[in-house]
Amino acid sequence: MKSIKSLLVLFSAILIASCTTDDVEDRPVIEAIDAPVLVSPTNGAIYNLSVENSASLAERFVWSDANFGGDVEINYAIQIDIAGNEFAAPGELGSVNGENQLAVSVESLNGAALSLGATPFEATPYEVRVKASVGSMEMLSNSIPVTITAYSTETPKLYLVGNFLAASGYGDDWTTANGVPIAATGYGETKFEGFVNVAVENANFLFLPVNNDSGWDGKIGTDEKGAYTKVLVVGGEDVGVPDNAAAYYYVKADTEALTFEFNPTSWAVTGSATPNGWPGDDAVATADQDMTYNADAKVWEIDVDLVSGEYKFRANDAWDYNIGKDNDGDGFLNFGGDNFAVDAAGNYHIELDLSNPREYTMTITMN
Repeated sequence: MKSIKSLLVLFSAILIASCTTDDVEDRPVIEAIDAPVLVSPTNGAIYNLSVENSASLAERFVWSDANFGGDVEINYAIQIDIAGNEFAAPGELGSVNGENQLAVSVESLNGAALSLGATPFEATPYEVRVKASVGSMEMLSNSIPVTITAYSTETPKLYLVGNFLAASGYGDDWTTANGVPIAATGYGETKFEGFVNVAVENANFLFLPVNNDSGWDGKIGTDEKGAYTKVLVVGGEDVGVPDNAAAYYYVKADTEALTFEFNPTSWAVTGSATPNGWPGDDAVATADQDMTYNADAKVWEIDVDLVSGEYKFRANDAWDYNIGKDNDGDGFLNFGGDNFAVDAAGNYHIELDLSNPREYTMTITMN
């Protein structure tokens, strides 16, 4: 029995040694011999990207084989960086194994350009190249200069930061991350609007281009500290509100005309479906159904008895600011929009959410 065990141990040792030797002998020697050559795109290619073509092919990158001295699977990645940056911190457009081409969509190319700091709608020079790698060994191709005009679907915003934030339900005062946004209609537009709850008197604030610490560098104030002058000054003094009054303000700012305004609002529901009907000559008998602002939820709300009919929202018992249905089909309520309809009588809970600039919404549920 002892002899059999000894033979088994000896056989196993020979088998392991044989397999290990064979593995070493069969393993290819990896060395960087020939780097890939990027042959497409053409030198100086120009890409004018648009959101309408986001799913389309922007470019098919093509390159020659890299040579690592053996039959090994090579990973190829397309790198991109700002021209002149020498690929110090490149982005990646995608990668493939053992292939000599990579199709990149408009959306992917746009995203890479934006991640590298591109200014939307402004032509920017970049460089692209191929990185070939096997394990930790890599080789780099030639680089090709290209020009990309990226697009943005993000709505530009300004953020109001000041001494009113904490008391108004937004978080710590003078904290950039808690800035209350107002929005423009689209990229490159300069007219901003939105609603801001200012629950303290003598409020002071600044407009910031972003809601992070770097926003202070681009702060926008006014020409007289703490005053409501309606004049914007880049790098200016703290801005005040009308009569230093606390209110729920409809804010407008124009960064081209350098003007701003604050309009106090208090919202209500009115219409044939409400207890007092549409507003009429008798202001008391046809009074609006006043809503209450919920600072925690950042909505105006009311519980109200409604009958079959119509209603809409308006501010300050007047028609200057009234909000109705989504007439333009963008999914959000419109100033001056059509009336809402009530089919069944009952007691309803209604909420009007004006906290997202230019993206106003409402909900109505029967209690």
